[in-house]
Amino acid sequence: MVRTQIQLTEAQVSALQAMASSRKMSMAKLIRTAVDSLVQREGRTSREAAVARAKSLAGRFHSGTNDLSRNHDRYLAEAYGEHGD
Repeated sequence: MVRTQIQLTEAQVSALQAMASSRKMSMAKLIRTAVDSLVQREGRTSREAAVARAKSLAGRFHSGTNDLSRNHDRYLAEAYGEHGD
């Protein structure tokens, strides 16, 4: 383990001490558990998270346009008000 130092408000310390006591664990272990939870939930890089979100959405929506794959550049330009005239 790596030793580190953080500064907490008095309210944060009081809340953590109460939570640690009710769980019968040290405040340090409670903080490590919270950090583990945060890292697991949000620890992926933003690019990895964006790719995962995109993959989860692929194919879930229908544009109603039959030629979207052929003309996606044109539709995108129209959506952003850019005309390639």
